[in-house]
Amino acid sequence: MRTLDDLLAPITPKVFHADVDDRKPLYIPAAPGAPKAALLDWDRFNALLDQTSIWTTQNLKVVFNGQRVPPRQYCHEAATGVGPVTRPSPAKIKLMMAQGASLILDEVQDLIPAIRALAPALGQAFRGQVSANLYCSFDGVQAFGTHYDTHHVFAVQCAGEKVWTLYRNRADAPVSFPVDSPETRAWLSEQRGEVMEQVRMQPGDVLYLPRGWYHEALAIEGASLHVTYSITPATGLDLVKRIEAIVQDDPVFRHFLRPAALEDGAVLRAQLTEIGRRLQALAASDLMLEEAEIMQGRLVPAEPGYALPERPPLTVYARGAGSPPAFSGPLAIALGWALEQPRFAVEDLIAQFDFVPETELRAAVASAETSGAVVRV
Repeated sequence: MRTLDDLLAPITPKVFHADVDDRKPLYIPAAPGAPKAALLDWDRFNALLDQTSIWTTQNLKVVFNGQRVPPRQYCHEAATGVGPVTRPSPAKIKLMMAQGASLILDEVQDLIPAIRALAPALGQAFRGQVSANLYCSFDGVQAFGTHYDTHHVFAVQCAGEKVWTLYRNRADAPVSFPVDSPETRAWLSEQRGEVMEQVRMQPGDVLYLPRGWYHEALAIEGASLHVTYSITPATGLDLVKRIEAIVQDDPVFRHFLRPAALEDGAVLRAQLTEIGRRLQALAASDLMLEEAEIMQGRLVPAEPGYALPERPPLTVYARGAGSPPAFSGPLAIALGWALEQPRFAVEDLIAQFDFVPETELRAAVASAETSGAVVRV
């Protein structure tokens, strides 16, 4: 699978975005032959686990009966060429899995080619950060109780079967999850509402869950293996964090706030009103739109594209006498940076502005060369 069409088939992306996206769950049964199950099998999963040097307490987790097992219970001190390090112990993990514990491998999107192939398309489609986690669990022992996620979820069943219980309620745009405790688990059970649907996932099936949807899952009839793609777009809160830097040059924001008691608060109220007016104008400005586009672009990493031993030649330009073509958004910022340099390499431009598609950057430089704004040296 390499595209959103492949993941959603037979549903089209147009229908998904119009009717489902961030609105409601969607269950997509496997097509004949279950090609989506080919993302992962037990042999590749075992081979991945055998690469013991890449696993840490952060990206390999053991969960049993709804709670994460403390790392000290499944890790050991391993000798390495740079000294002892703490790593998950295969012997301890196998012992815990024999008792029914589940295993979670986080951030594997770059480790398995079949899983990696889909990640860029999801990032572009949702303009968000994409990660992929693997879940191995066994029948009758639940990894997590009722919970919600703070991102879009696409679960692809690869081996075995798992029953997902979806509840009617949904947390409203959560950005964090409460600390796990008996009180938290009881609160989640109260908030989830009635059962809305139970989905029995078989190899090749796909389940989409919007952020905040209450759910839980349980493997049945043996071992289960599934991949979850998590997609996290930027939020308005992320954009607000950028405002302080943007308004530094406006003295209205740098002035001291007047005493609240002055003229019964009228002076301070007027000052706050002016600040609000400036913020409203900023929110509607092209500058803020550009900031949002840049923020979204940074969440979607460019393809690494290594092709060693070949190395790309540097394509160097200098400033010409012609007028530069007009661009908008991040592309205008990138080309503006290039034109401020005495000389620049297209490859440096691509590296500096990796949140802008390479094809667009190269096309912009070509347009600038046509207009005479830059010349090849």
